[in-house]
Amino acid sequence: MECEWKPDDQGLQQILQLLKESQSPDTSTQRSVQQRLEQLNHYPDFNNYLIFVLTKLKSEDEPTRSLSGLILKNNVKAHYQNFPNGVSDFIKSECLQNIGDSSPLIRATVGILITTIASKGELQNWPELLPKLCLLLDSEDYNTCEGAFGALQKICEDSAEVLDSDMLDRPLNVMIPKFLQFFKHSSPKIRSHAIACVNQFIISRTQALMLHIDGFIENLFALATDEEPEVRKNVCRALVMLLEVRMDRLLPHMHNIIEYMLQRTQDQDENVALEACEFWLTLAEQPVCKDVLCNHLSKLTPVLVNGMKYSEIDIILLKGDVEEDDEAIPDNEQDIRPRFHRSRTVAQQYEGDRDGIEEDDDEDDDLEDDDTISDWNLRKCSAAALDVLANVFRDDLLLPILPLLKELLFHPEWVIKESGILVLGAIAEGCMQGMIAYLPELIPHLVQCLSDKKALVRSITCWTLSRYAHWVVSQPPDTYLKPLMTELLKRILDSNKRVQEAACSAFATLEEEACTELVPYLAYILDTLVFAFSKYQHKNLLILYDAIGTLADSVGHHLNKPEYIQMLMPPLIAKWNQLKDEDKDLFPLLECLSSVATALQSGFLPYCEPVYQRCVNLVQKTLAQTMLHQSQPDQYEAPDKDFMIVALDLLSGLAEGLGDNIEQLVARSNILTLMYQCMQDKMPEVRQSSFALLGDLTKACFMHVKPCIADFMPILGTNLNPELISVCNNATWAIGEISIQMGAEMQPYVAMVLHQLVEIINRPNTPKTLLENTGTTRCTSLRNIRDNEEKDSAFRGICTMISVNPGGVVQDFIFFCDAVASWVNPKDDLRDMFGKILHGFKNQVGEENWGRFSDQFPLPLKERLAAFYGV
Repeated sequence: MECEWKPDDQGLQQILQLLKESQSPDTSTQRSVQQRLEQLNHYPDFNNYLIFVLTKLKSEDEPTRSLSGLILKNNVKAHYQNFPNGVSDFIKSECLQNIGDSSPLIRATVGILITTIASKGELQNWPELLPKLCLLLDSEDYNTCEGAFGALQKICEDSAEVLDSDMLDRPLNVMIPKFLQFFKHSSPKIRSHAIACVNQFIISRTQALMLHIDGFIENLFALATDEEPEVRKNVCRALVMLLEVRMDRLLPHMHNIIEYMLQRTQDQDENVALEACEFWLTLAEQPVCKDVLCNHLSKLTPVLVNGMKYSEIDIILLKGDVEEDDEAIPDNEQDIRPRFHRSRTVAQQYEGDRDGIEEDDDEDDDLEDDDTISDWNLRKCSAAALDVLANVFRDDLLLPILPLLKELLFHPEWVIKESGILVLGAIAEGCMQGMIAYLPELIPHLVQCLSDKKALVRSITCWTLSRYAHWVVSQPPDTYLKPLMTELLKRILDSNKRVQEAACSAFATLEEEACTELVPYLAYILDTLVFAFSKYQHKNLLILYDAIGTLADSVGHHLNKPEYIQMLMPPLIAKWNQLKDEDKDLFPLLECLSSVATALQSGFLPYCEPVYQRCVNLVQKTLAQTMLHQSQPDQYEAPDKDFMIVALDLLSGLAEGLGDNIEQLVARSNILTLMYQCMQDKMPEVRQSSFALLGDLTKACFMHVKPCIADFMPILGTNLNPELISVCNNATWAIGEISIQMGAEMQPYVAMVLHQLVEIINRPNTPKTLLENTGTTRCTSLRNIRDNEEKDSAFRGICTMISVNPGGVVQDFIFFCDAVASWVNPKDDLRDMFGKILHGFKNQVGEENWGRFSDQFPLPLKERLAAFYGV
């Protein structure tokens, strides 16, 4: 290096002053510090000062030095490519010289800085980094070894892909065996780092690790009862991941592993117990689950049930022992999670941002705010595990669980009773058949628990009852539905916010199950929901929109009565007028209005114009902002496209509800031009929503769509890619609707789409996402096919095209016949269409050619076509 860089004393004082001020709690001070930091970034050696304070200025207190390093880390993240060479070299050498600082805080900060530089593509341009860190692992000095390991652990976490690629010289071939040597190190902290490093490479089945897999597993077993919780936690985490990728290696030891995990799930340290509990969740997804677990169920069940109680700390934080009427206290805005479209996977039911909790390594945001309960904890994990195991073992789980339930559900201590109600909800899906016998006495008991004096009991009871809603609705309404609904509506107006939220969500589930069974009670339901509008704080309002939207979906046109509209629309429109175009609360409100508009049909006419206009504006604004961002990314932020997506969806709802009444609105707006842009957006969700709207407008007012067909059809043709299943579904549906309207004029476009449509109809294995999105796939003797609207439209589209252009389909016709035969019960008019086409084709090619053609058919196909269509 050229002569060592030295700070200027005055500059140093200025920066220290800034670092001190930035620790002030005052927001305006914070803001001015931010601005000054931005200005200082224009000085090339500002970052030299920051590293100097971190590594050399031992006179300063550690938090200030660490903060200096974290500010430098943020600068590296934002501007590293603009650092002059001298500066980045100085920073790198300072980092490597100080990774063994005697202070754990400073070491960790240097480690964070190293991994941030490394992930800026610098692993390639800093070739000495990894060899140097690996060398330091062998240092006699504990601080040096620990600091180097800490940095390596962070690099393994942040740059796993690069480490295992050809970009570098396959460093893992050296690193992994090296890490394995440290599993037996005398320091628990270092043992823990070593496992954590190797753990980064399990899921990706990294070659270098797979070569040493047996040694790795042996080493894990050796550390199984380590006295250090962090080590036990990493051992559990490793075993959970190995279940997914190397079951073959674990199977011979499975009995012992299960016994071990049973112990660890009851570990004194909750973090260890939580990692161990994940094991049951993961095991339940494996085909061997039933075989390997069946003899352990009687031991595992009480362990999971026991983990489902609220911990003492939870009860303090949730104020569970205090009678809390908190409905008048405004929400803390940070607590409101972005939520979009209800999706329900098992883990999510138990509030799961499990893996995505830390989006970013914000070590500088210190520890999480202490009032927040971590989202994923032992209680939720145990409940989720019990749920998935109930789905694996079905009613066999009741043998060990029923005796426990009896004891819990009627227990005098509320904490224990509450956990029993959670257990009952968790097993609802898997053990439903076996539970039916007990529901006539349990449901009334639960309905009583809805008015328990403990808010946490009331809220969990809402959830558990929603899990049995399907059964409740299958019984005569006066027996259970009516009392349940009456009590749930009271809970929607509970004075505790957590209960309001649980009741509202449970009610939405009940609405989905009950559908039109709710019609007799509509006035009473609307009364409650509208009253809740005036009562709810911010977060629960968002859930209330959902309950109203679901109600509209469930009762449909029964909502279209003047007195109901009078109750419901004013508060919704008041909110609508109150919210600005930039407010994310528009999402759930627009979603809700979309359902309401579809249900109310002509009843929505008085409100449609301003709603329509605003949606078009939202789309236009978002598109304009997208253009600006594309042309000048530094000047303009990328817009949040969700605004455009929900606006398009609401326009679809309007088109569906208003039918040809929407014609005038479309005529007076540029919506088709906007749709043309949306249909070509990079983001699949935008395209998906714009194709849905295209289909709905085609049905409602084709005269306005028709002039654009020549522009739209090629775009539709390029979106028939079943990898993006929802986009493909909606594009298919739109083509079907257009074909029906166009009839013979469809001729010029047939070539663009016919081949893809026939392929879609004949996909033998519906892609995995399709199965996930539809949940139920009916297998026919011939093939997996979805008897649903998209397929219906694809067929209609094809039928129209074939009738326009029978010659164009000859080579695909056998596939068409096969697909037709595999559809068990098409709608009547579609069946007629099929018949016409088959006979038309037969007449067109002549008896003799048809004979030659149909001789290629497999026998079952011939038989079905003859039976259904007489050909």
